Amino acid sequence: MHAKFDVNRMSRSRIYTFLLVMACLCCGCVTQKKMTFLTDVDQSTADSLNPKFERQVEPHIKAGDALSITVSALDAEAVVPYNLPTTVYSAPGSSTVNTTPSLQSYLVDAEGNIQFPVLGALHVEGLTRSEVATMVRERLQTQVVDPTVNVQLLNPTVVVMGEVSRPGRQSMPNGRLTLLEAIGAAGDLTIYGRRDNVLISREVNGQLEFARINLTSADLFTSPYYYLQQNDVIYVSPNKVRAINSTNLGLWLSMVSTVASAATVIVTVVNTTKN
Repeated sequence: MHAKFDVNRMSRSRIYTFLLVMACLCCGCVTQKKMTFLTDVDQSTADSLNPKFERQVEPHIKAGDALSITVSALDAEAVVPYNLPTTVYSAPGSSTVNTTPSLQSYLVDAEGNIQFPVLGALHVEGLTRSEVATMVRERLQTQVVDPTVNVQLLNPTVVVMGEVSRPGRQSMPNGRLTLLEAIGAAGDLTIYGRRDNVLISREVNGQLEFARINLTSADLFTSPYYYLQQNDVIYVSPNKVRAINSTNLGLWLSMVSTVASAATVIVTVVNTTKN
């Protein structure tokens, strides 16, 4: 006895299969809410955060940093011993002598000290640029009339990795950079980046610290990691869609195809049995 197939039942089986495949696909979709930063922020949020918000103007100097320190005064000769040497050169075929500042810098050693001309070892770790300038100026006041001290942190950077458009090192203008600014400089997160799971690695007093930041929450602004420090590493974790696309896409598609085929067979057999 031959089984009779109902065309309408077969159409329904295809619809069931289609719906099953679509359900599998939807499981990996990223919702718009998960792709948006600071979803709970409005003016009332700012009013509640401002009393706890700590504005950072200058970073603190750490071991391994390179500093540029220049001393000037009305009496230029008086400050020569307190500055790094200059490079003297003359252009080929010219009798003109030119001088340029040396590219030398003060490296903060493992103990947090720098070796300053004449003054000797100065402990600068944990201080800001302005605090170092004040310390040097006070040391010089007995030897130089009205000295002016300028301190710069040379080439401070952070590293942004993971699901951002342009991973790599990002500079810190004037030594100041926020987490949002660093992400913006890296071209923003890709659609595969997890906004609720940004890892920050930081070295403090020779020890590593780790923190996970949720970019969708207003608590970001009161986090001690909102203002970055030189040599911080920011890693943006991938979401499940990236994991599927990058490592298991072939296997995942094969599984969906197998499930869809099995569903078609099951629905067909059930409909045939009913006939």
